[in-house]
Amino acid sequence: MSTFVLIHGGGDVGWSWHLVAAELVARGHEVFAPDLPAGDDSLTLEDYADAVVAEVGARRDVVVLGHSFGAFTAPLVAERLSADLLVLAAGMIPAPGEPPERWWSESGYLAAAEAQAAIDGGLTGNEDPYVSFYNGVPRELADEALRQERAHPSSAAMEVPWPLKVWPDVPTRVIVFADDRFFPPRFLRDLARERLGVVADEVPGGHCAMLSRPTEIAEMLVGYLD
Repeated sequence: MSTFVLIHGGGDVGWSWHLVAAELVARGHEVFAPDLPAGDDSLTLEDYADAVVAEVGARRDVVVLGHSFGAFTAPLVAERLSADLLVLAAGMIPAPGEPPERWWSESGYLAAAEAQAAIDGGLTGNEDPYVSFYNGVPRELADEALRQERAHPSSAAMEVPWPLKVWPDVPTRVIVFADDRFFPPRFLRDLARERLGVVADEVPGGHCAMLSRPTEIAEMLVGYLD
């Protein structure tokens, strides 16, 4: 049995992982999908990591996963928990010392999203969240996700440089979602190679594929254990 720690993205809650969590539990694993603190503009990425570590405690055989903005918190948690594996799913792969608010330009995302939007007729980065975030997600689940949106991350978390000087000494995998209209898959695959030297894996689904493709994601995560 492994312990999976699933860290949500910006504006989100742990509920976003409930379908994947159910799949992992059915396969005999333990799962934590905490709600990161929200509504406090003074909290930093370190505070978010503190909250996750406090909930998980001294467990072993840990796999830490960060989705989207959760990729800024997940490596901090993985280092503190001496995790066996770190996974970034459609993640904003940070560079040492890079403030999250600068990631958009420094990673090359802005140019990549603009180019992809020109190809797909404006689907990428569309202002309608049902188009850009929840494509492929059943409408009732997308509606519930939008109802649960919160003020996360904080201004401080966005402004303060990412605190790690080097990537944690933890085996790292990257998953891209093939139909992602927020982070173009090709852009994320290139970023994974450039920043981590990792060849990304791919599963179907949009940016919130954990609500549309939970079985495929769970199977890939369990496959990493082998």
